[in-house]
Amino acid sequence: MASLIGFYSLVFGLFFSFLIILFSIKNLRNTNVFNNNLISLTFLQFLFVIISFFGLVISFINSDFSNATVFNHSHTTIPLFYKISGTWGNHEGSLLLWLVVLTLFIFLFLLKSKNQTKQYRILTLLFQQIIIIGFFIFIIKTSNPFDYIFPVPNEGLGLNPILQDPALAIHPPILYLGYVGSSIIFSSTLAATSTNYISKEWAKHIKQWILISWIFLTLGILLGSIWAYYELGWGGFWFWDPVENVSLMPWLALTTLFHCILVLEKRLALTSWIVILSISTFTLSMSGTFLVRSGILNSVHTFANDPDRGLFILIFLFCLIFLSLFVFLFFFKAKNENTYNFFWLSKETSILINNWFMMYFLTVVLVGTVYPIFLEVITSEKISVGPPFYNKLIIPFLVPFLFAMAIGPKLKWIKSDLKNKFNLLFFLIISFFISALIVKKFNVNFLVNTILMTSVFYLFFSTLRDFFISKLKNLAQNVAHFGFSLLILSILLNNIFSSEIIANLKVGDTYETEKFKISFENIKQKKEQNFEVIIGKFNIEFLNGDVETLRPELRIYNQPNIVTSEADIKTNLLKDSFITMNLVQNQNYFNIRYQIKPFMIWIWLSVLLISFGGLKSLFKKKYEN
Repeated sequence: MASLIGFYSLVFGLFFSFLIILFSIKNLRNTNVFNNNLISLTFLQFLFVIISFFGLVISFINSDFSNATVFNHSHTTIPLFYKISGTWGNHEGSLLLWLVVLTLFIFLFLLKSKNQTKQYRILTLLFQQIIIIGFFIFIIKTSNPFDYIFPVPNEGLGLNPILQDPALAIHPPILYLGYVGSSIIFSSTLAATSTNYISKEWAKHIKQWILISWIFLTLGILLGSIWAYYELGWGGFWFWDPVENVSLMPWLALTTLFHCILVLEKRLALTSWIVILSISTFTLSMSGTFLVRSGILNSVHTFANDPDRGLFILIFLFCLIFLSLFVFLFFFKAKNENTYNFFWLSKETSILINNWFMMYFLTVVLVGTVYPIFLEVITSEKISVGPPFYNKLIIPFLVPFLFAMAIGPKLKWIKSDLKNKFNLLFFLIISFFISALIVKKFNVNFLVNTILMTSVFYLFFSTLRDFFISKLKNLAQNVAHFGFSLLILSILLNNIFSSEIIANLKVGDTYETEKFKISFENIKQKKEQNFEVIIGKFNIEFLNGDVETLRPELRIYNQPNIVTSEADIKTNLLKDSFITMNLVQNQNYFNIRYQIKPFMIWIWLSVLLISFGGLKSLFKKKYEN
């Protein structure tokens, strides 16, 4: 019954899309006043989509295996929390969640834009409805979450065990809020371009939506990174996996767009940058959806392998790109011919330089992600683009980018000078000596790491100083920039000083190194609701006498019958002790992987600081410069 209600609610939601378009066109032509009935229709559309979504949730909760989506992704023994999260832990359900967020955002947009012009609001609604209709048709025709199975099976196939995790349960909804938020930016920008409404007032209005999308996308990436760190047992937080890159690219574009909007608020400049970046951000979000759901990416994150679905998204994406280019080429009017005549030493110029660097980083990630796909299509040769590619192309440009980021926020709008900037030279000297001492003491590659570490420490000290001299002024900017400097510093130190031991041990064995000894004490078995668990006990004894006890797990799930390795991690402010174990086939040995990961906690905290800076910027007014 819930599935039936869910399906027909979807159909009614699509019907309301056409009704909204009809009323919007009529309102656009006939009166000078916005028809508030459009808000009511948009709310009803959102309501029907919510009913549809909860119909799917109830089907999962009740283990209704007459529903194909529930049958393929659930099981009666799965805990209730993962039954609910299983609603969006699959292709069909996640697209329905996309649709929920799409309809929610346009409804909220209409409520929050009452001070904007009628034409602008209606055109934003029309452009957004084009996207919504595309998703409605895509779901109903190719990805129906309410397909019926007869005869009804007694049991389902179960949910992928690596998805049965709290972080991954909330990761997709938060990430989708970031992705789908870019659709409002896209629709709003096309509407503003069509009505020649790109102005300082529009910049203040759209900045809120850019920030909302950016904050959720940042937090979504953070949750995915934390999940990959402890759940996949790789011991790292970023692997340049293609689907990780897919989320990073719109984040880079959104970050660049936000800085451009700051310029537009102050001066009527960078308007073409803003339009192009708005289109690019949503295009990258949609392209990521296509790459993940077409099955052409080989990644642990992909959960759909249907070329027909990918073809639909690809055609739909091309239609949206064509529409946006048509609007840009025929309606965009640059309001200031001297847009780029900035004084060489000004905040505007520093933001423009920031744009160039960010676009370069975006291009590198884009090429590294799509090049293997095109190569395979053309030559049938499969290659994998990994960290060495990105390190060689990004790190040399990261150094000047960090220096520019340290200096740029200290400059004034319109025109600045070099007076009272001697502290910048002082921080440079201090940063260089600290970096040289660290690199020499730990005997790592001197030249490369000294230069890179100097730029990182320089940004760190510069942003830290801003807290003391500016107090509450520009607090949001200072927090976000300090968080970014802490992130880069933590990543650099983590990469340089991480260590790893891999050994095969059986119960009672020990493994000794110069710094510590690993003792395999015992194993215990336990039965949980939908899996059996083998728990290993390991004592790590260090030279200073400290002892850590770690208990990694092997989980044997009943449906699907899969064995997963669960890491045990001891965290403090300086390092993580990380251990996993896997059973060596046909032997009594376990493969043990023990890692020491310095400053891991600071990577997570720094991203939270960056997000908090964005959140503070969303609500602050009084102290903004």
